Amino acid sequence: MSDDTSRPWLHGLLELCLLGLLGEQRDYGLGLTSRLAENGLGVVPGGTLYPALLRLETTGLVRSNREPSTSGPPRKYFELTDEGRRALDGRRDEWREFSRSIHAVLGTRTLT
Repeated sequence: MSDDTSRPWLHGLLELCLLGLLGEQRDYGLGLTSRLAENGLGVVPGGTLYPALLRLETTGLVRSNREPSTSGPPRKYFELTDEGRRALDGRRDEWREFSRSIHAVLGTRTLT
């Protein structure tokens, strides 16, 4: 997916994607940006990424802490809270239902 076509979709789904990535492992901003790009979602600028992480942190779904880095200044690592793990489970279920509805409307095969 190119950056131009994925950008509008990603804005609506970025928090869900971040929860999913952080559900796999804790990470810092550049690592999350790289993982989003590796999964075909294009490069997410910091001005989009960090506000989304702050919203997740403000709502108690994510916590952060700064840790020393061997290659520069300290890094701010993000990880899911217990509440964040529960929210991820619920949002995954919601996404499955929503995507089934979209596939039905578009006349495409439902993903499992």
